[in-house]
Amino acid sequence: MNWRRWLGFEWRVAVKFLREGRSQTLLIILGVAAGVAVVAYISALITGLQASTLAKTLGAQGHITLRSLDDVVLSAAAPEQGSTRLAEVQPRAQRLRSVINWQLLLPVLEATPGITAVSPMVSGAGLALRGEAVQSMALLGVDLDRYDRIVGLRGKVVSGTARLGPGEAIVGRELAHDLGLRLGDRFSVQTASAGGTSSGTTVTEVLRVTALVDLGVKDLNERTVIAPLRTAQSLLGLPGGVTQVDMRVSDVWQASAMARELRQRYPLKAESWQENNAQLVSALNAQSVSTAIIRGVVMVVVVLGIASVLVVSVVQKRHEIGILRAMGATRRQVLRVFLLQGLLVGSLGSAAGLLLAVAMIWLFTTFVRGSDGLPLFAITLPLATGLNVALVATVCGVIAAIAPARRAAALDPAQAIRL
Repeated sequence: MNWRRWLGFEWRVAVKFLREGRSQTLLIILGVAAGVAVVAYISALITGLQASTLAKTLGAQGHITLRSLDDVVLSAAAPEQGSTRLAEVQPRAQRLRSVINWQLLLPVLEATPGITAVSPMVSGAGLALRGEAVQSMALLGVDLDRYDRIVGLRGKVVSGTARLGPGEAIVGRELAHDLGLRLGDRFSVQTASAGGTSSGTTVTEVLRVTALVDLGVKDLNERTVIAPLRTAQSLLGLPGGVTQVDMRVSDVWQASAMARELRQRYPLKAESWQENNAQLVSALNAQSVSTAIIRGVVMVVVVLGIASVLVVSVVQKRHEIGILRAMGATRRQVLRVFLLQGLLVGSLGSAAGLLLAVAMIWLFTTFVRGSDGLPLFAITLPLATGLNVALVATVCGVIAAIAPARRAAALDPAQAIRL
């Protein structure tokens, strides 16, 4: 069957008008395609950048951390009525303190909806020694299987096999380089006196390197030593204790709300990754707002471009519109003709724009690389994002056609034919 027979009257007229003004139609379709490509590409780029930034930031820490409350100095008793007391209160020096009843807390936290992994940790400062080399380091005592579910430690191994048996340790790549360590080498870990006394005694343990890791942040790689939980407890003077409990949640953006709930439920300090990385969160929010502004401006430009072309089309087609009205076409049919033109231009431009965006993403991932020769970060255009952008652009095309369509429908046929 001929397509002219089964296509409606409005469709046939709309397509004919667009075909007669090929140059104008092509230019506005290219304009819509450029706008859609920019919006889709920027959306994919910002999404990929934020995902990469979050992965690097959260790749070495939990989404929520539980710690004991800080030691505080209680205020002196209130002075008696009619008397004055001069007092100076100095803050108390903080010490390593264990989370109370952490063993009983673990299964409760694991059963909490939204929490996907829980890992106890004892952490403190010390010195790493090998021969004449001495480096300050941060000692982390963990249960390897639990900690791996928090930060994916096994996936960060650059050499060796992640294993934490008695007397074994996993070392940051840069720290191992500074100490001249290789797999299987032994080094000493020295911490301050157990129990926090001021006797000047130290605790020393010899550990063997089982793996070198890249935690994604050079500063962490320069000072991190990961040891078995019991070994770190002994070195830091916290037998049976942990200084913090790390948690991973299913939705990272709900971490702050969940931390507030935990603070209300337990007498502990609960901190989310947003609170510990306030500047990063501000930067991510600024990126999202900037992306929304760019998308809005581009869509306004698309609407104005389509509207301007259709306004010109109305002026150019006044005679044809008058003839159509004289032949019996209703105002509603003329209105639909120009609305369909906006729909066609918006949909064709959207399809071309998505193809252009995919090409731009391919060029970025192929030619833009970091110092290591790898892509800076993964960037893809999710199907949902592409369809959403295309739908918005198509709707904008219809909206842009409303004013020209109403103008065309309002033309008086007798005057239009005489012009």
